[in-house]
Amino acid sequence: MNANQIAADIRQRIAAGEYRYDTRLPGVRDHAEEYDVSQQTIAAAYAALAALGLVRTERGSGTTVTAGPSADAHLGTFTPPDLTAALAWKPAPEVGEATETTTAVRQIAAPKTMSSWGITEGSSVVERTRLRSIDGVTAQHKLTVLPYEIATRLPSGYEGVPPMLAPVGADPIRPPHGVRMADWLGWDAVGTSCTITAEPMDDAAALALGVPTGTPGFRVVAVTKDSTGATVSVTVTTAPLHHRITLDIVG
Repeated sequence: MNANQIAADIRQRIAAGEYRYDTRLPGVRDHAEEYDVSQQTIAAAYAALAALGLVRTERGSGTTVTAGPSADAHLGTFTPPDLTAALAWKPAPEVGEATETTTAVRQIAAPKTMSSWGITEGSSVVERTRLRSIDGVTAQHKLTVLPYEIATRLPSGYEGVPPMLAPVGADPIRPPHGVRMADWLGWDAVGTSCTITAEPMDDAAALALGVPTGTPGFRVVAVTKDSTGATVSVTVTTAPLHHRITLDIVG
């Protein structure tokens, strides 16, 4: 086996949970004996895994796994005949318990970088950050950006904090069963465009996912527009490269 084949095999073992998040891989010598190759070949395999953000090698500390089991960065279920079938995200089958936590909610002035999403620089927006985890290991970092006027809307007949402004630590506020959040809040959302790239993670996503800044990952930017062409919401989902990007289109 060459270094790339060994890296692929170790990657599968990480994805399957055999090598767990935040544990050390066997030493170079031990793995060289297991795969019956030179230590240089194992070192090259570890370097390839580190470049993908799956492991971290530190002098004197060995090589530590920095990724959890693989999961789906699921973009949603589109045009389902039954909205109760819609899924916002899901882990790979039978890999563990999936959880989602809001870690930050803040009102800011939109920076220039948001203009490419159709959000005017300097306008008031709300940012919500959520972490999606599997068995306690962060699998996705998700940033949602909404114009302030959109974020503060209340459903008809609803009293309380606007759902998009629910504070950190509060139970999530969800629409009635089978109703889309956009419809519940009267967003007039008519379409979403998605851009998927593999590029270096930003600082916040890298920190949340436990990898060095600049580690490559999937970046999924979804921009939702209303019937006038104005931006209703933007989500930016970051996931490690050993995950999958999926969506379902029904009908």
